[in-house]
Amino acid sequence: MTPFWKALAVAHKELRQIQRDRRTLLILLFVPAFFLLVYGYALNFDIRHVRLAVQDNDRSAASRELISAFLNSGYFDLVAEAMTPAAIDRLIDRDDARAVLVIPARFGADVAVGRPTAVQFIVNGDNANTATTVVSYGVSLISAQSARAEVQARLASPAGPMLSVEPRVWYNPELRSALFLVPGLIAYIAMLTAVVSTALSIVREKEAGTMEQVRMSPVGPVPYVLGKTAPYFVVSLASSMSIVVAAMLLFDLPMRGSWVVLVGVVSLFLVGALAFGLLISSIADTQQVAFQVALLTSFLPTLMLSGFIFPIASMPTFLQVVTYAVPARYFLVALRGVVLKGVGPAVFWQDLVALAVFAVVILGLASLRVKRQWA
Repeated sequence: MTPFWKALAVAHKELRQIQRDRRTLLILLFVPAFFLLVYGYALNFDIRHVRLAVQDNDRSAASRELISAFLNSGYFDLVAEAMTPAAIDRLIDRDDARAVLVIPARFGADVAVGRPTAVQFIVNGDNANTATTVVSYGVSLISAQSARAEVQARLASPAGPMLSVEPRVWYNPELRSALFLVPGLIAYIAMLTAVVSTALSIVREKEAGTMEQVRMSPVGPVPYVLGKTAPYFVVSLASSMSIVVAAMLLFDLPMRGSWVVLVGVVSLFLVGALAFGLLISSIADTQQVAFQVALLTSFLPTLMLSGFIFPIASMPTFLQVVTYAVPARYFLVALRGVVLKGVGPAVFWQDLVALAVFAVVILGLASLRVKRQWA
């Protein structure tokens, strides 16, 4: 019997095992969809309905227009009107308001003639991430109103040429955090489920006492590893692509590239992830240990060191070096390139090479480990 048919026989046997093992089916099919729903809706950097208080010391048409700009943006809800600085302190201290807009007297008169004026925007900084986002919202709205007022003042009294800026954001013009987070969630879920599922495969044979029978069979270590990987690859690929489709339906994730390229990128990533799970399974002696090691080595690196949430360029140098060993780093670049930018492999070929090297090295290590146990 050739190695191909040996691997096919092992794959057929493993597929029947997967059908009987409801826990593995649950991990491969339902857990990814559950993670996508939970993280996709809960993990969101877009902040809405920020509680806003206003101290309008001018009460002019211009001040009312500025307040309306905040309320009509969809980011702020007016919850109180502060009359004194002490009232502002109470609102912030009690967390009744997250931000306070203070409009000075003569604001409308200064705006009408183009005279420089200042607007104070106070933000509760007890949550740094939220405060940074709220500050950017407020500055953006005030800058937009300032530009409008400057144009109107210059039209009323021309004062020479004026320099204007028209920012354009490519691939995500609305700056929706979902388009940034969902590709990372796809990588995170695919890596986690693939590694955990195969990490339990070989160690299951050890606990069941059938590993000795496998060693005595004429299969061989390499066909055995390939046969163990093939069923999980098919199921994981179907699960991953269903996650992509679900993300497009639920979160309006665009698909600007080729589906064929997307399937190829996902397949290459899954081969490395499944091989890594097999390597863990060949080392661990119990399913409990295999599950814990798989969770630790796939969850934290993919979440923390792949550029999914935290920019790699902002990390210390030694951590930036570590990220080169995280396959999700390369997968995210390729996935975002296909889905968001619509580019082809010629743009991210280096990331594909890195994924291929990772898959070959880990698959080779898993085969060597099994071969050593075979002896």
